[in-house]
Amino acid sequence: MFRSRSLVCAPLALVAAFVLTPASITNAGAPQAVDTGNPILFVTQVPKAEDFANIGSPFANHKGNIQSVPRGGDLWIRYPDGAMRNLTKEAGFGQEGFQSDNSIAVRQPCVHWDGDRAVFSMVVGATATRFQHVDYQWQIYEVTGLGPDDTAVITKVPNQPAQFNNVSPIYASDGTIIFTSDRPRNGAMHLHPQLDEYESTPTNTGLWGLDPATGDLKLLAHEPSGAFDPLIESTAGRLIYTKWDHLQRDQQADGEAMGGYSIGAHNLGSEAPNAGSTGRSDEVFPEPRGGWMNYVRSNPGYAGPMRGFEENLVGHTIEFFQLWQLNQDGTGEETLNHVGRHELKTYFTPSFNDDPSLVEFYGSQNNVERRMRNFLQPAEDPNNPGVFYGIDAPTFFTHSAGQLVRINGSTSENPDDMRIDYITHRDTANYTYEPSADHSGLYRNPLPLTNGVMLAVHTDDTRADDNDATREEPTTRYDLRIKRIDTSSEYATAGESLTGGIVESVWWWDPDVMIRYTGPLWELDPVEVVSRQAPVAAKEASLEAPELNAIRDALADVNELRAYLRANDLALIVSRDVTSRDHADRQQPFNLMIPGTSTQSAGNEGRMYEVDRMQILQGDLIRGYEQKAGRRVLAQPMHEDGNTNPNIFGPIGSVKLGDDGSMAAIVPAQRALSWQLIDPAGDPVVRERYWLNFQPGEIRVCASCHGANRMDQTLAPEPTNTPEALTTLLDYMQSRGLIGEGMLGDLNGDGNVDTADLGMLLSQWGGPGTADLNSDGIVSTADLSILIDAFNSNDAARGRSKGPGKGRIARVR
Repeated sequence: MFRSRSLVCAPLALVAAFVLTPASITNAGAPQAVDTGNPILFVTQVPKAEDFANIGSPFANHKGNIQSVPRGGDLWIRYPDGAMRNLTKEAGFGQEGFQSDNSIAVRQPCVHWDGDRAVFSMVVGATATRFQHVDYQWQIYEVTGLGPDDTAVITKVPNQPAQFNNVSPIYASDGTIIFTSDRPRNGAMHLHPQLDEYESTPTNTGLWGLDPATGDLKLLAHEPSGAFDPLIESTAGRLIYTKWDHLQRDQQADGEAMGGYSIGAHNLGSEAPNAGSTGRSDEVFPEPRGGWMNYVRSNPGYAGPMRGFEENLVGHTIEFFQLWQLNQDGTGEETLNHVGRHELKTYFTPSFNDDPSLVEFYGSQNNVERRMRNFLQPAEDPNNPGVFYGIDAPTFFTHSAGQLVRINGSTSENPDDMRIDYITHRDTANYTYEPSADHSGLYRNPLPLTNGVMLAVHTDDTRADDNDATREEPTTRYDLRIKRIDTSSEYATAGESLTGGIVESVWWWDPDVMIRYTGPLWELDPVEVVSRQAPVAAKEASLEAPELNAIRDALADVNELRAYLRANDLALIVSRDVTSRDHADRQQPFNLMIPGTSTQSAGNEGRMYEVDRMQILQGDLIRGYEQKAGRRVLAQPMHEDGNTNPNIFGPIGSVKLGDDGSMAAIVPAQRALSWQLIDPAGDPVVRERYWLNFQPGEIRVCASCHGANRMDQTLAPEPTNTPEALTTLLDYMQSRGLIGEGMLGDLNGDGNVDTADLGMLLSQWGGPGTADLNSDGIVSTADLSILIDAFNSNDAARGRSKGPGKGRIARVR
């Protein structure tokens, strides 16, 4: 037997034409009628019918072992005239028939801005003999020679994490590489693999940035359940990706507590390599899952550990793949345009069952007919910047194939207006054994082209995939092929195939059994080979007037503050009024007040809740299992803030809210965080539903706790007050000497803001420098305005006594 790379039904004339080009394949299929305008890069993959934590699965698809990703695929390019080249074969990668040392699998190419090269991930090698359990890793490679008369050259990208799986690479605006990896957030091998929050299955740890020339490696976002399929938006320069939102308690531990199975769930004392088990499996955040609540309620005689059960809790479960955005330096992480479940999902429950003001959420509440379950494999429309196509697919059984959908996520789009467009019929979002006339099959990997043509991977089969044959000679129900999408009717359908079909005959050890496969390969991950203008990278937003006013009130210097944060791997988060919430959020308490003050926001006449602190939770890798390697993230009260926040008589990790409802806290950077508003007794009132990340030196501001899209629960716009809590925090930091004598606008450090500082600002006009007071990257009229305000404030404070031992001008109230 042999490993053939042939295209079905090849006419002799086309074969002859291929032979004339030095880098051609030897067997070619019929030229297809699809006009792509530009070449298309794509990969082939030996099918894997089982869809759990394997190649093509929505999650845990990063593993390089032979059981998860069969070898035998290649990187291909298809030209507009139908001619094709096998790039990996040209470059000397891959092998025929028996898959062993030089066998490969490939995935997710991304074309450089210049259109002359591409990065992709490839895993090399397979077990040569039976029963060899060898760990293989996906690594990032770059291919050049994409022209029809070129010869492909493939090189491994230097300085990437060699011991870990590095997948979904893309080029940043500056040509460096952004990718996902299962490297632990701090590189510690004893924390590998990180396990997700759903099935406690190995996951990637988030988004990473690499400068191959220098080896500079940076964690852009730590994601407890993984990030997937990043891309750089063509105009705004945002990093867009799918994130698996799964901030919930451990269902494996719940299953064990309910007597279903034994997994040995336990908490470790810390993330240290020698940390021992605490002998407990308790969790503190968020509230228990609905499944556990139902179990306790259905067993009246239950006398075991309550595991957070409270009679008034409904129970919280979340499982949602949705689009997120990030600046290319890792700052500014949030859902796309700050859109949330209230704009996109179909249903979720309230948090408490004893408050009539809290209601179940149905999509119809916002008069929106079209909702989604997931948004996978995003691709931006090159002719409509900020418009993204994706796939709404089940979590299991279809290899991430489902309905072709679209969303307008341009920076100007308000979340209240963001809707899901159904490109294919809604029936295609699910597998079925009794398809309707509208079910046109299952779709994945959408690719809108610059010439207006739409491509996608498609299979006609509507069932859940399965191996209907044997383990030794498996089959797949899915013929996943790249096809033109016909959009001429109300709902799109699949048209002609891009290729004539590529057939393989390969065999390998899995490693215990010899597996043989002969048949068509899947065609996945198509991308267009075209040069594009690299966008200017999106950057951290400059501070607005309320926060600059608070800093000025504290007579502090924002650049000095950022320097302190960077040096200590910390960030600063600020909210102006946590009692203000988006008008659509009626599932958690929204009638909120600061006790002892007049600050409150009431959306109706129902129950009013007092909140006086925010407790911040950090994602610690301390959940282990006796029956499973690796660590799962658990939310723990914040303990890595550098002892920077004032916390007098409050719960661990909490900060006092200002009388105006504001909040300010120093938090650890490059670690997933969440939080909850608590009442004076320390009981949670409003719990965050997502993990978020911050970079060293970042200052992140949310006007309100669940930011208002247009209006809050009182129909008021977002708050614009100067956050008292920020000034209080900065006063505290200065009193402890954590930040020094500088004040906002005092550029020469003489304790005054005067004409000398004005001269320094004017000398730096139009460029970066110490006079960039709002940290937007350029000295401009905005900075001049800040300096003038500080100059006036300094006049009022001049001659007053300095703070004891601090050598700074006293704050004037």
